[in-house]
Amino acid sequence: MTASRNAAQGGNELAALLADGIGQLGLTIGAEQQARLLDYQMLLAKWNASLQMTSIRDPRQMVVKHLLDSLSILPRLDREPISRVLDVGSGGGLPGVVLAIVRPNWQVTVNDIVHKKTAFLTQARATFKLANLTVVTGRVESLVVGKEVPAPFDAIVSRAFAELNDFVMLGRNLLAPGGSFWAMKGVAAESELALPDRYELVERLALNVPFLDAERHLLRVKVTA
Repeated sequence: MTASRNAAQGGNELAALLADGIGQLGLTIGAEQQARLLDYQMLLAKWNASLQMTSIRDPRQMVVKHLLDSLSILPRLDREPISRVLDVGSGGGLPGVVLAIVRPNWQVTVNDIVHKKTAFLTQARATFKLANLTVVTGRVESLVVGKEVPAPFDAIVSRAFAELNDFVMLGRNLLAPGGSFWAMKGVAAESELALPDRYELVERLALNVPFLDAERHLLRVKVTA
């Protein structure tokens, strides 16, 4: 079998894996958006060779542990009146770029302190013509509404970014009234769930990521009255 046929077969297998996983999550994502997700994964793999944004290099594992893992929060987030999302410590764009691709009606901002990573995010924005994606370099606690970001966010998300308390404290000035913090975690350890005054853990959801035999949780924090 030629290299081109091998590549085509591999691409078809990845497309089938992604489509199957999306179906298991109960999501409706069009064929064009699914293709863009796989193209984004290829771009991430290409840049990863020099930037080392992820230790995962196997394409099938990237579909599961990057794309499907990022998509697994959507069944819950879709139930909220969300229009503006901030992804803190986005790294290679997980979950921010994935959300921007499949939810074009959301305005998604991805943030990281590493310039090389935000250079990749800027390239992804241009490559996939994501007009709804904004890239901001800098420490999240230094971002100012009306300056680095135009408005506060309905949802502030992170994926394996920091301890829950730190995540909330660093982003607290960027949360819109009524908005929520959403922390994507592996094991939701009890020792990590303590929060500062005026903040409450209101949901701890177990996520079922297709084809992944590992714990995943989504923690939701809101400001108390």
